[in-house]
Amino acid sequence: MAIKSDTRTPADIVTTLRTGISRVSTEVIEEIQARIPEYARPSDEVYIKVIRMAVEQAIDGFLNRIENPDAPWDPEPFRMIGRGEAAEGRNLEPLQTAMRLGARVCWRRLTEIAGPLSLTPQSLYDLGEAIFIYLDQLADAAAEGFDEARAHAAGEIERRRNRLLDLLLSCPPAGQEAVAELAKAAGWRLPKTVACVALDDQSGAYRRPALAPDVLLGLDRAKPCLLVPDPRGQGASLESALRGYRAAIGPAVPLANAGTSLRWAAQALELSARGVLPRGLLRCADHMATLVVFKDEELVGALAETRLAPLAHLRPNQQDRLAETLLAWLRFGRGAGEVAARLHVHPQTVRYRLRQLEELYGDQLADPDIRFELEIVLRARQALSAGTA
Repeated sequence: MAIKSDTRTPADIVTTLRTGISRVSTEVIEEIQARIPEYARPSDEVYIKVIRMAVEQAIDGFLNRIENPDAPWDPEPFRMIGRGEAAEGRNLEPLQTAMRLGARVCWRRLTEIAGPLSLTPQSLYDLGEAIFIYLDQLADAAAEGFDEARAHAAGEIERRRNRLLDLLLSCPPAGQEAVAELAKAAGWRLPKTVACVALDDQSGAYRRPALAPDVLLGLDRAKPCLLVPDPRGQGASLESALRGYRAAIGPAVPLANAGTSLRWAAQALELSARGVLPRGLLRCADHMATLVVFKDEELVGALAETRLAPLAHLRPNQQDRLAETLLAWLRFGRGAGEVAARLHVHPQTVRYRLRQLEELYGDQLADPDIRFELEIVLRARQALSAGTA
């Protein structure tokens, strides 16, 4: 903004005002350090020198703009100040307070210095308005630098955490020293236990869940996942954050076994997609028997071929009824009444089916090892039937 005067040119005004820059700068610095604790470092000569340079640069830049309002302005020095605030770990409030305080001091002292120039009231008004317009521009430049620095720092932390997640999930696991070093650089505390979460990747993109800040996110991986430290302390909040997702939470394991937790979670998610396990959010701990049974389906298939051979010659619907009855008998006891209640059929029907099974299997049903193997293959058969229903 140009300063209007009936008797003086902007150059005349600036020449006079420049004579007081040093004195005004000193007063601004003293006022800032007295009233803003964040900048009170009386014994730090380097820091005081930096502050003085910034204040003098701001005042000098303001006078240059009065002298030549159309000259290009370089906001970079004030962006650097904003970056410095971010590096110091502060927010922008102390800097903005210091700027407002400095502007008031400058307005008061510059108008005193300009007194002998006999400026009109309008010119004094213009000077004050120019100061506060310039203040807004300084604040905007500092905010740009601050946001840029924060974004860069956040991006660097995210890159380090992505690399840390890669190390933790690598097979074989990375060395403890490498993990500890990268975790420190990423600002991540090493937990005793972790659980991995496998996320369904069919949608191809995810909203960012509202998780605790120490959860490592692998949403951009080929198979999206999360790594949750100390999962037992995050149970309810984790389930709340993942509500609406199709996901599987792996078992809690020592940190070095994070890859194992993810493998179990991925298997659970695959079984869920096939209908073997429920859809939605799963906890592997609730389905460990099914996960174990389906860990090697070829082996289970071979076992089923052997143990279900006595049923092979029957019609499919007969096989289904007898397999269902035999599984209920193995799981819930050998009383026809209990089995009938579980299957919602008449006890006499159960007795008839059990006699058929005794004829088909003979003494095999008295062998506890065979009964155990039968329950494994019948559970697998039931799960697969539910998945294809």
